[in-house]
Amino acid sequence: VAPRTPVCEVPSSAMTGTVVELSCKEAEGSPPSEYQWYKNGVALLEKTGMGSARAANVTYTMNKKAGTLLFNTVTTNDTGEYFCEASNGIGLPQRCSVRRMQV
Repeated sequence: VAPRTPVCEVPSSAMTGTVVELSCKEAEGSPPSEYQWYKNGVALLEKTGMGSARAANVTYTMNKKAGTLLFNTVTTNDTGEYFCEASNGIGLPQRCSVRRMQV
């Protein structure tokens, strides 16, 4: 079953240095969807480990299976337009509407 349009939860504003979690969910897809987050139209990389990603100034952890994008300490650099896309290899990927997060 192709995924439905996912529901995205993106806070409109966040305080610098706080923990912020963005979430993305869709329940119709079978097999279960994987989720990809985008910021300002660019796909975010899935972070594994701390080493190289830290050097690239990555402040988030993306879980493609759970659909979460977690910022441990959000910074002003994280301000932007976010959306996520659900895909499971059946039908076209579905994306939620873009939401702006201001830090």
